[in-house]
Amino acid sequence: MHAMQYELTLPADYDMDIIRARVARVSPLLEDWDGLGLKTYLVRERGVHGSPVNQYAPFYLWNTAEGMNRFLWGGAFQRLADDFGRPAVRQWTGLGFAEGSGARPAFAVRRRRSVPEGVELTSLMEDAVAETERLAAQDGAVLAGSAVDAHRWELVHFSLWEHDTPQADGDVFEVLHLSAPGRDRLPRGRQW
Repeated sequence: MHAMQYELTLPADYDMDIIRARVARVSPLLEDWDGLGLKTYLVRERGVHGSPVNQYAPFYLWNTAEGMNRFLWGGAFQRLADDFGRPAVRQWTGLGFAEGSGARPAFAVRRRRSVPEGVELTSLMEDAVAETERLAAQDGAVLAGSAVDAHRWELVHFSLWEHDTPQADGDVFEVLHLSAPGRDRLPRGRQW
């Protein structure tokens, strides 16, 4: 599993209905994308759920590097880059994934944190997987995942929730749409 996210931070007075219309228009393009586990079309609005910014920040879980690369280099990502400029694309290697009992996500929480120097890596990664399982078991959780960027030494926890009171710490996003053509093929549990 590969995790990926890019963020488009928009002006404070940006009409977020433009992003909502864009998502409604482009989301059908990924409903059967080979290699995609899921894509969550996420937004944060300034002043809502503690967000300091207006932001469009889709989050992806990929089943295959080929599917991810085809998205990035095959033209789909180019349309976004043409419209908004080319954002930095963060990528993480999957650590864990778990399904919750919730059905339809309305909110997402993303928490990034540094991996401190001197920690025992196996133990820390096991703890990240345990946190994934804990989050997925919470009331209202739809799913949870964790991943690591070994270049920046950064952990990311990502979870989807049915309600606006998620039981997770981090940046809260509204889910505009979920495309999940390969969600059933995302590997469950620990990824090594």
